[in-house]
Amino acid sequence: MSLNRWPLLGKPRFNAPANYTGVVDNALLTSAAWFTVQYTVLITVLLFVVAFGLALLVQNRRKGVGFFRTAFFLPMAVGFASASLLFLGLLSEEIGPFPGTGDSSALGSAVLLVLWRFAGFNMLILLTGLQAIPLDVYEAARIDGATRWQTFRRITVPMMRPTIALVLTMMTTGSLLAFDQFWILTRGGPDNSTTSLVMVIYREAFIRLDLGSAAGISVVLLVLLAVFSTVQLAVLRRRSA
Repeated sequence: MSLNRWPLLGKPRFNAPANYTGVVDNALLTSAAWFTVQYTVLITVLLFVVAFGLALLVQNRRKGVGFFRTAFFLPMAVGFASASLLFLGLLSEEIGPFPGTGDSSALGSAVLLVLWRFAGFNMLILLTGLQAIPLDVYEAARIDGATRWQTFRRITVPMMRPTIALVLTMMTTGSLLAFDQFWILTRGGPDNSTTSLVMVIYREAFIRLDLGSAAGISVVLLVLLAVFSTVQLAVLRRRSA
């Protein structure tokens, strides 16, 4: 499809490599790519910090910890589109308790939604990694007089690196493919300031009705994601070796 001029209705016509050269000349795509990179860096850092903090909070077995583990994970039971609609209602001028908030901080609203929806899921993965660390290692560190910070920095983080590599790769890939939250909450506005890469693909396919152009952008994005994920995993795994 990416090698053809492929309208939504009508016969496709071979036009390679026009769909790929057009990627460079697409001004909206350039601004969307820059916004998506900024959003990815922001949400990956925030989501990782929140998820790791929650995992450390519920790491040890004690009274009531099961309730908090369930409560933190519970937002994952809500579909992402449904969660986006829920936040849209909360920010609505007509019925929401926080009217106008979405207009004044479109990006902030999307970030808050993603943190609420995905922090518990990533907490669960990190918690699994934490619980795989032998307790004997912590006991030996305590006997040697290590502080909590030293234990965290020299034992927890090094032994968690394979799990951290997995979580960071999932977070980064998911952020680069962001669509639902921006399409439902902001429609890419104001002035295309929250238009993501996947939104550009959607617009090319279903608003401009040019499936070939959308497929070309999709292939480029797929290649970039594959390269980035491979490099990211290789670097993180090498550090954990």
